[in-house]
Parts: sequence; structure tokens; C-alpha cells
Amino acid sequence: MNISQAASLTGVSAKMIRHYESIGLIRKSARSVSGYRIYREDDLQVLRMIKRARHLGFSLEQIRELVSLWQDPARASADVKAIARAHIADLNRRIAELSEMRDILAQLTQNCSGDAMPDCPIIDTLASSG
Repeated sequence: MNISQAASLTGVSAKMIRHYESIGLIRKSARSVSGYRIYREDDLQVLRMIKRARHLGFSLEQIRELVSLWQDPARASADVKAIARAHIADLNRRIAELSEMRDILAQLTQNCSGDAMPDCPIIDTLASSG
């Protein structure tokens, strides 16, 4: 099948398929006599896996490792689990950072009168050096 069909079947845009190919995340596609990319069912499986992993927030490097492990029948599930656990730790760190930002902004907005006066703790805090 061609790239537009692969894109339609996987939900990954043709542009992203070409990008994944250019960075080596997926293997170079076969080409027809006229030079069009040709994709097989196993290519679609990899694209679907990449899409799901991206949806879960894995980095491209983590996805590269996961695809490599998926394609290795001698893989150890412990290696896959280690990548997932590292990602969970990163997500927890980012959630904590976002929660802290939310709490700070909530406090600042609570302290802002929101009236016609120019005094605003939100602007004052953003403009402060520390």
C-alpha cells in the first residue's frame, strides 16, 4: 500500500511517516518502480505502536528503544518495564511541576482584585527578578 493508505489505516499523517522514516524510527520503505513508498502490514503495526506510545507521552528515543525491543523476540520484559517506569517517574515529576505552577497562579489570581486599578500581583510577580 502507498503512504496515503498507510496514513489512513494508522492515523499517522503521511508527513509524520516520512519524518519517522528520515530519523530512522521506522525502516526505509520499499519503493515501487515509479518511486512511490510501499508499506506492508508489519510497517503499519510499527506505526500504530508509535502512535500509541506518542499518545502516552513517550519520547522519540524511548519509542525507538521500545520498537527495537518489540522487534527482538529475545527481549526481556524487564527492559520494557524499566522504560515504562522511567517514563512514569518523569510524568510524576512533570505533574508535580504543573501542580506547583497551578497553585502559584491560583494564589496570584486570588490576590488580584481584577478591577480597573493598575496594581496586579500577577504582573508584579512575573516582572520580579526572583
